[in-house]
Amino acid sequence: MKWTKLTITTTTQAEDLISAMLGELGIAGVEIEDKVPLSAADKERMFIDILPELGEDDGVAKISFYLEESEDTEAVLQAIKEQMEELAQFVTVGAGTISCSDTEDKDWINNWKAFFKPFAIDDTLWIKPTWEEMTGEMTGKQIIEIDPGTAFGTGSHETTKLCIINLKKYLKSDDWLLDVGCGSGILSIAGRLFGAGYVAGTDVDDNAVKTTVENVMMNRMKAIQVTDSASLRHYSDCMEFLTGNVISMDALRSQIGLHRYDVVVANILADIIIPLSEVAGDFMKPNGIFISSGIINTKQDAVEKALVSNGFEIVEKTVMGDWVSFVARKEQHQL
Repeated sequence: MKWTKLTITTTTQAEDLISAMLGELGIAGVEIEDKVPLSAADKERMFIDILPELGEDDGVAKISFYLEESEDTEAVLQAIKEQMEELAQFVTVGAGTISCSDTEDKDWINNWKAFFKPFAIDDTLWIKPTWEEMTGEMTGKQIIEIDPGTAFGTGSHETTKLCIINLKKYLKSDDWLLDVGCGSGILSIAGRLFGAGYVAGTDVDDNAVKTTVENVMMNRMKAIQVTDSASLRHYSDCMEFLTGNVISMDALRSQIGLHRYDVVVANILADIIIPLSEVAGDFMKPNGIFISSGIINTKQDAVEKALVSNGFEIVEKTVMGDWVSFVARKEQHQL
């Protein structure tokens, strides 16, 4: 089955009204392209390594949606044009043009899997997607099996590799580990493999937390998703994960447990690590280690400045490609 893609060129002022109008016509989902600057909340919800360069906001918006081959495209077009004429009486709709194009029937959810192949982190550890078979070169190695689902993080990116390498270097047997922005759970799983005595993790996306729990159990480890406001139980044999923003939610930080963790790891974005550095120390024992990654090299100075100003001593900086990871120690007198 093929699909027809329709794109309305309009204004940012009208995009919400047009989206609502399309919903009333039975169109379930739309894509919106514009150059409106991202808010702080938008940046916090984004699970990408580099924020998009939007350019200057020109007030133009493009709203796209898809129709199945069996649907009457001409009837939909006519209905949209009539509705657009009505909307034009109340809001500036701009060009108001509608373009059409055909697209192949594709499995957009799963096609990316063709590009996610098993790979080695180092001489002893491999990352393997669940749908790929074991190979001879993996024999005798530690294997982390992962299915990211809709959560960010396959582990193939340099930022995740940097975190895993630094975890292996600095995490000691029986250390307590906190994974902030757990994504698909790969760092939590690696931490347990490296001997962590207790592992907890958080993510602002509830789907990521659910995916993390599934991946942990897939790797023959125990995990639970904490859905109430009670303090974590700190089970020695079971990882605990919960949804929330540790930067803005004081109650969540108390729920996780203050001054209990030997290592805190965060593979997020520089723009999130900077404010996170203000609260990361709240979780850590004296002289605890904070491993951060997801930092594009153009922002490394800003991250380093934030870490130092919040009482961290830079222990090591590691680089892979254009990406940087900091290992920082919380000074005892800051607690």
